[in-house]
Amino acid sequence: MKKQRLKAVALSTVISAGVLMTGTAAHSSQQTLKEILAVSQSKVDAAKKSQARINRLQDQATDLHLEFKKVNKEIDGLRVYNTRLERQVENQRKKIAELDESIANVTVIQRQIQPLIVTLLDTMEKFIELDAPFKKEERLAAVEKQKANLDNADITNAEKFRQVIELYNIEAEYARKVSTYPDTISINGQDLSVDILSVGRIALFYQTTDGSQTGVWDRDSSSWLALDPGTYKNSVRNGIRMADKKAQNDIITIPVPAAEAAQ
Repeated sequence: MKKQRLKAVALSTVISAGVLMTGTAAHSSQQTLKEILAVSQSKVDAAKKSQARINRLQDQATDLHLEFKKVNKEIDGLRVYNTRLERQVENQRKKIAELDESIANVTVIQRQIQPLIVTLLDTMEKFIELDAPFKKEERLAAVEKQKANLDNADITNAEKFRQVIELYNIEAEYARKVSTYPDTISINGQDLSVDILSVGRIALFYQTTDGSQTGVWDRDSSSWLALDPGTYKNSVRNGIRMADKKAQNDIITIPVPAAEAAQ
C-alpha cells in the first residue's frame, strides 16, 4: 500500500513538472512571437517610410524634370529673341550711320528747304488762280497763311514744309470728292446766291437757291455758262443733295468737258 502511494506521488510530481515545463515553453513561445511581430512591424514601418521617401523623391524628380523642360523652352525663346534683337541692333546701326550722314549734310538741307517751300507755295498759288473757282478765296487764304509763316522764327523749317505738304494733300483730295457749299457768284453783273457742286476736278456747277438757274464753269472762257434748266436742273439738284448727304448716291446726268489730246 505504501509503495502505491509513493508511485502516485512520484507520478503526480512528474505530471506537475511536465505541466510546469509546458507552461514555461508556451510563455517562451509567446514572447518569441511578440518579438517576431515587433520586428515585422518595425520592418513594415521602415518600408512605409522608405516608400514615402521614394514617392517624395519621385515627385521632386518630376518637378525638376518639368522645371528643366520649362527652362529649356525659355532658353529657346531667348535664343529667338536674341537673334531678332541682333537684327534690330544691326538695322539700328545702319540707321545711325544714315542719320550721321544726314546730320553731316544738315546745313545744306537747311539752305535748300526754304527756297523749296517758296517754290511750292508760288506753284500752288498759280495753280489755284488757273483752276476752276472752287473755294478759291479759302484756298488762296491758306497759301497766304503759309507764306506769312515763312518769316516766323518760332516755326521750324521741318514744320513749315509739313504744312505745305498738307496743303498739297488737301488739293489732291479735292480731285477725289464730290462736294457742295453755298456761295455768291456774279453772272452778267448780277450777284446770285447759289449752291456750288464740285465733281472732283471734272466739272463745277452752280444752281440758284430757288432752282431757277443752273450753270457750269467753262474752263476755256474762264466763266460761268448757263445750262438748259429743263435738261440739267434736276441732275444738278440731285448731285447737290447727294454731296450734302441728303439723298442716296445715284447716277446723275451732267455735261462733262471732252478730254483733250496731250500736246
